[in-house]
Amino acid sequence: MTISKELLDELLKGCERPEDLLGDAGLMKELKIKLMERMLGAELTSHLGYEDGKDAPPDQTNRRNGSSAKRLKGQDGELPIAVPRDRDG
Repeated sequence: MTISKELLDELLKGCERPEDLLGDAGLMKELKIKLMERMLGAELTSHLGYEDGKDAPPDQTNRRNGSSAKRLKGQDGELPIAVPRDRDG
């Protein structure tokens, strides 16, 4: 996958200091959080067999059930993420 110059420019808009990119509330940390949440959502979609926001298949008894807040600890400190849930846990 190639990230276009336009997309990169859009992401970096407003980043004027190193902290804006690498700080505790910086772009890199935000990207990590959003990517992890997207991956977890895709995993639940695969598990349930239907997309978020769509109706579940009639034969599917398990459903999406909101999300739980978690804090992951890593090299960048704590990352607060929302982990999607299903009714069967």
